[in-house]
Amino acid sequence: MNNWIKRNGGHLIVAAIFLVLTYAYFLNPIMQGKILYQGDVLQAKAMQKEIMDVKEKTGQAPLWTNQMFGGMPSYQIWAKYGKNVTTYVIDVLKTVFPNPVDTVLLYLFGAYFLFCTLKLKPWLAAAGAVAFAFSSYNFIYIEAGHANQAYAIAFFAPIVGSIIMTLRGRYLLGSALTALFLAMEIRSNHVQMTYYLLLAIAILVCIELYHAIKAGATKPFFKAIAYLFAGTIIAVLVNAGSLWTTYEYSKYTIRGKPNLKSETTAASTGLAKDYAYNWSESPTEIFTFFIPNAYGGGGATTLGEDSKVTKALIDKGIDPGQAQQLSTQIPLYWGNKPSTAGPWYFGAVVFFLFVLGLIIVKNRIKWWLLGAALLSIFLSFGKNLPFISDLFFDYFPMYNKFRAVESTLVIAALCFPILAFLALNEVFENPDKAYIWAKTKLAFYISGGLTLLMIVLPGIILSFKSPEHQNLISMLTQAFRGDTAMANSVAGALVEDRQTLERQDAIRTFIFIALAFGLTWIVIKQKISPAFAAIAFMGIVLIDMWSVDKRYLKDENFVSADVINQAYVPRELDEFIMRDKDPDFRVMDLSLQDPFHDSRSSYFYKTVGGFHPARLRRFDEIVENQFSKSVNHDVLDMLNTKYIITTDPKTGTANMQANPTACGHAWFVKSVKYVNGPDQEMVAISSFDPKNEVMVDESFKKIVEAKPLGYDANATITLTSYTPEHLTYQTGSTANQVAVFSEIYYDKGWTMLIDGVEQPYYRANYILRAATIPVGNHKVEFIFHPASYYTGENISLAGSVLLVLALGGAAYSEWKKKQPQKA
Repeated sequence: MNNWIKRNGGHLIVAAIFLVLTYAYFLNPIMQGKILYQGDVLQAKAMQKEIMDVKEKTGQAPLWTNQMFGGMPSYQIWAKYGKNVTTYVIDVLKTVFPNPVDTVLLYLFGAYFLFCTLKLKPWLAAAGAVAFAFSSYNFIYIEAGHANQAYAIAFFAPIVGSIIMTLRGRYLLGSALTALFLAMEIRSNHVQMTYYLLLAIAILVCIELYHAIKAGATKPFFKAIAYLFAGTIIAVLVNAGSLWTTYEYSKYTIRGKPNLKSETTAASTGLAKDYAYNWSESPTEIFTFFIPNAYGGGGATTLGEDSKVTKALIDKGIDPGQAQQLSTQIPLYWGNKPSTAGPWYFGAVVFFLFVLGLIIVKNRIKWWLLGAALLSIFLSFGKNLPFISDLFFDYFPMYNKFRAVESTLVIAALCFPILAFLALNEVFENPDKAYIWAKTKLAFYISGGLTLLMIVLPGIILSFKSPEHQNLISMLTQAFRGDTAMANSVAGALVEDRQTLERQDAIRTFIFIALAFGLTWIVIKQKISPAFAAIAFMGIVLIDMWSVDKRYLKDENFVSADVINQAYVPRELDEFIMRDKDPDFRVMDLSLQDPFHDSRSSYFYKTVGGFHPARLRRFDEIVENQFSKSVNHDVLDMLNTKYIITTDPKTGTANMQANPTACGHAWFVKSVKYVNGPDQEMVAISSFDPKNEVMVDESFKKIVEAKPLGYDANATITLTSYTPEHLTYQTGSTANQVAVFSEIYYDKGWTMLIDGVEQPYYRANYILRAATIPVGNHKVEFIFHPASYYTGENISLAGSVLLVLALGGAAYSEWKKKQPQKA
């Protein structure tokens, strides 16, 4: 035991430092028992309301929820995936460590593992891990509530480390760890992040193949690839439940193919290009990599009372207090994106060392890091570099299913610190100190000189005016009652304030670059030991990154549990609606700014609107065609919209009115009208009588008319039992009739039983279910039992067993190697 501690003492000390650093960052909120206020997490709380209510009542979470958009699979909102072993690993992490301590620790330990795999000594590996972990967007994602995205990023580094370990000949251990970390990555359930990582890994594999061919060592390369392939298969099997359901569902969402010909485009199997490119990085915005406020910062950046804008307002006769308040409402960010939470800041020290790494690192991994970083940067430009972006959007599988293309910079955020600390390792290890010193000076001249330029003459490169600058002047003119001179004065002051913010951060960056350069000189002159130098670098990197991260993820983002609980306080009209004991009706809340991008109302009752980035395509097409210009009351009726909430335009108060024409849970119709294709069907439901007629696509005609149809005006159909994934109706009729159900049609898992025997049903009114109910009294059931989930879960169990065996086998093999050989 003592020998083990002695061998691993450095790693244990680093682990303790990581714990101290992470808890220190969140010390005040943790001590006060506060919780991080995350907007997306609160949205998710409303989305999950019905799921969690059923889970609490029955012990089992349903796989379908009717809480939003009329209904959708709940495994796209929350699902346990209980046969996936990584579920329990994540549960343990979240139980042991408070949010978001667990995420930051994963950043740190994952990156530390990668740097150790790259043969950096513990202290230097720890410094590199800090540089990666404290990259600004790693913390901005946490602040925004993108928990899955942050978790997915945390596994980037250990996956790369495991792959490199396998490629360097440790086949069993490397592939087993690849399987583990990749399984954790997939379980994080952020396909977009995983996709970007796979792009980077593809570049790595190509470079390794080139060098294997060049060195005549293709046999060990393909052996490593075979092991990695096996590890990847295991990781996929472990997550079969989530991957299968996501793949199956994605084809029917806004990321799938449009149904309407009017919406079909060249890239019709994914998102609209304008939507996907909406958050495109401006090319010169890469200056934020080392000057955080080069583009005005983010939403958390505001102007002080000594700002030029405040002074300009005061000079025009506005009260100082009001002037200060007005100045905080003017956006400081001036890039192409609609808005931003903050800059992609990789660090001043990291930037200097990255430039040095481009010059002195000879390891072939440099070319992977440079290639992957450049690709991610080019792709982040989106609409600002269409030649490359359109190539990927139009021709690379799945790429057009992702929005916010600036997110590709997560790869650059990984590559920059890796190359930076490989450079520092070269400074430590290379005996030719004269060569290293000459190249270090060159790196300083490049990085420091560019920073000096951004201090002295930033206007040469940056304009500090957004593309909407003239619109801003027009808005200010209107706000100042036609005073154009005042509007121009304030707009000019805003440009000066933005330039001041940039210059202040550029000075800050130059100081850190100078400190890093000076410390590197001390190392080269061997005036300090490598261990102390590594600790010193960790310190200046931490000070640099910590202070910027605190601009965005700060103590003020944490609130008491009471504030979180009060986020969903029902209005009086909400309380009135909730007293309705009907188990399955819907509400249309038009008092929200955008009822189809806000889940607040979904916390209290089932809604026509809601919020989810992967809602069903057909429902989205309904929103676009039946609700965007004016609300189609017929569609609300067929969705059983029992209450409608509106806003009084004069007082701004919310009002509720009951909808007496809501069709109910299910009803028999007098007539069936056939339409030829989705476009005709959409037109047909634009104006119709949903209570008496139904629109059915001709493709279902044989099912509809399998039996002669009649009509019984006295027939009844009643919902007798409701759970989200099991609805029961009782019918009574003297004729075969078509019944329409106010439930969303999704045939990947829903089955209909009549008196316990499965019978066909079909789509009606574009998004609803309908069925031909035979004469007599019958029990009709709709049950959601998707094979993709249940079969996928069994596959996950098998994959989990394989993963545990692989890890156990690798551990035993490593232990065996370390045992002394008997004579």
